[in-house]
Amino acid sequence: MEIYQALRTFADTWGLLVLFLFFVLMIIWLFRPGARKLHDDASRQIFRNEDRPKPPEDAKRHDARDQTKDRSNG
Repeated sequence: MEIYQALRTFADTWGLLVLFLFFVLMIIWLFRPGARKLHDDASRQIFRNEDRPKPPEDAKRHDARDQTKDRSNG
């Protein structure tokens, strides 16, 4: 029981301090001056392609390949 009590005391004091410092650092990191642009971009991300879904990236590459093949054949 002595080990349990020692570990519990350690976790109660230092664990609380570590978690509190982590919380404060995360709040500071989230509200830093340069983060506004990133947060605004993330908040608008789902509305970027309201008219139609964005085509997959690999579809663009395949279309470009097909066009170059058509030009070379025709």
